[in-house]
Amino acid sequence: MPNQSTTPVKNQSGKGLSGVRRIPVLPVRDTVLFPHAVLPLTVGRESSIQLIESLGEERTIVVAAQIDPRLDSPKPADMHTVGTLATVHKVVRMPNQSRFVFTEGVERIKVLRYVQTEPFMVAEVETLLDTEPEASSGVEALVRNVIGQFQQIVSESQTLSDELRTIAANIEEPSRLVDFVSSSLPFLTTDDKQQLLETASIVERLEYLNKHLAKEIEVQQLRTKIQTEVQDQVQQSQRDYYLREQMKAIQKELGEQDEGQREVEDLRKKIDEAGMPEDVKKEALKELARLGRMSPMAADYSLTRNYIEWLAVLPWSKSSGEKIDIGKAKEILDEDHYELKKVKDRILDYLSVLELKPDMKGPILCFVGPPGVGKTSLGRSIARSLGRKFQRISLGGMHDEAEIRGHRRTYIGALPGQIIQSIRRADCNDPVIMLDEIDKLGRDFRGDPASALLETLDPEQNNTFRDNYLDVPFDLSKVLFICTANMLDPVPPPLLDRMELIFLQGYSEEEKLHIANRYLIPRQIKENGITPEQIEFPEEAVRWVVRHYTREAGVRKLEQVLGTVCRKQARRVVEGKTEKLIITKDVLKEFLGGIQVRVETEVSERVKRPGVAVGLAWTPAGGDILFIEANKMKGKGGFTMTGQIGEVMQESMQAALTWGRTPRAWGSQRTSPRRSICIFTCLRVRFPRMVRLPA
Repeated sequence: MPNQSTTPVKNQSGKGLSGVRRIPVLPVRDTVLFPHAVLPLTVGRESSIQLIESLGEERTIVVAAQIDPRLDSPKPADMHTVGTLATVHKVVRMPNQSRFVFTEGVERIKVLRYVQTEPFMVAEVETLLDTEPEASSGVEALVRNVIGQFQQIVSESQTLSDELRTIAANIEEPSRLVDFVSSSLPFLTTDDKQQLLETASIVERLEYLNKHLAKEIEVQQLRTKIQTEVQDQVQQSQRDYYLREQMKAIQKELGEQDEGQREVEDLRKKIDEAGMPEDVKKEALKELARLGRMSPMAADYSLTRNYIEWLAVLPWSKSSGEKIDIGKAKEILDEDHYELKKVKDRILDYLSVLELKPDMKGPILCFVGPPGVGKTSLGRSIARSLGRKFQRISLGGMHDEAEIRGHRRTYIGALPGQIIQSIRRADCNDPVIMLDEIDKLGRDFRGDPASALLETLDPEQNNTFRDNYLDVPFDLSKVLFICTANMLDPVPPPLLDRMELIFLQGYSEEEKLHIANRYLIPRQIKENGITPEQIEFPEEAVRWVVRHYTREAGVRKLEQVLGTVCRKQARRVVEGKTEKLIITKDVLKEFLGGIQVRVETEVSERVKRPGVAVGLAWTPAGGDILFIEANKMKGKGGFTMTGQIGEVMQESMQAALTWGRTPRAWGSQRTSPRRSICIFTCLRVRFPRMVRLPA
């Protein structure tokens, strides 16, 4: 047992002496033990169990309440400084290894400091003496008032024993009376009890307790009155609503409102301000009425509340509202993108019609082209020219149909689909939504997202788009959908039929040169922390980069190479080389290495190697040139096809072979293998494999 030494100390009030003692401290949650009160405690913490097991014959502890009852391992700073010195009368071992301890309060104590925290807390404490009041009629009146109010509460209470009335009447000391009444009242909170325990003045404790007793008597009277009024109104079939109505009436009389009721009223206000269609509003109010009848502890409460919140926050009637300026839109498109005249004309046509017919249904545009030609950035420019919000949805690798149409509310963690989520993020019903990489949609047992897009991308149907989660129609006809794709083969024909295709074929060398000077170089100079005064890209250097370091339809690789050069210059500036760097071929070779792309003309390649046929291959990245060698050899007249070739392509190759063997195709003379291979190459440009010709 810890040492419980005593040192005489003069009390501040001057009435006697109190000793500073070292006593173990038992932390409790939401519990306050008063002097002369018996309190059973359940001890389950490992440190508290060790404390109880270490007690000797004196079996004296300090019971102190935690400031935050949620803490499992409180520290000295987490404890109240005023507690109760208690005697442990009995300890019962429970089957779950916890202890059931019967304690009796002895006196108030104040914790001076903690001298031990492991394995349990030990503190130096001193007795907190009461400030005795002078005998007066005021104190006597307070005592009698407390006894009378306490007896009235006990008589009207269904949980308190009538014996408490007799015990309270026989207590003569005001201090013991306050402690007894405080420990017997269930409606006092832990903070109220702790304040009563910490107050040294008996008069202040009597006044504080008298105020709470008076409030409780008023609540009981109102409860009786309300119970009578509600009982007359409740029918036999409404008996299950009795307690709820009683609670509402009590809160109304006290000027308070239930947290759940406030939440319902807030949602009702949001529904009224959302501007929903009548059928949607009717559904929302129906769910709101169901939520109002539901207990906050019910399993469906949060699901229903989230559903109503989604209905309330969607922009049913909120548009961007900006006036269309054709001249400004043209300037923005020309400022952000070079050339692309057909695409810009189509956008300006759409804006012109929208100006004349504001209720026009939004078209579905699909930009098709290799990577890096500006499909996504063009969508951002369109949104900026329209003055609308821009949202991008990446469809690459999406397999679940619910990502488009949402999950049904019966699923755990259900949410609306990406279309509805994008509209909520945009906070308007007419944003520009880009469906990126539509040709890379997946498909598995969870559904077909491409089929789910059929309703979304149909101007004749999407005005009543129904998300599985919302289960109410939402008008998508004002949304401008823009799709992007590298190739059209994977896109289902029904989906292609709903879109207007705009092809971005790629850029020539001159176009790349203008794009680099106008957009790429200034952006890379800014992003790499240097200034135009520190680096210069002559036209010949940019043209050299385009020819010998990039080979693509777009400009993504070109921007990466230019960024590499800018980073090299940024390093030179940090190293102290502040002179302006003019990019030349030698500088490029130093920064980027030797020439990485060698493209020779078809004529030179054919002249250099006899028996070589030249073909063109189309690829999603822009295409390539194929040099296919043919050779003459003895054989049995067979025909071999290699590589992963589909049935349609195999039929085309067989047709080419038949045509090659037909005499009328070449006249009376046999064609050379080199000329025959050209025919096969044109029919199978996507599969550059070696073809073995018959002898």
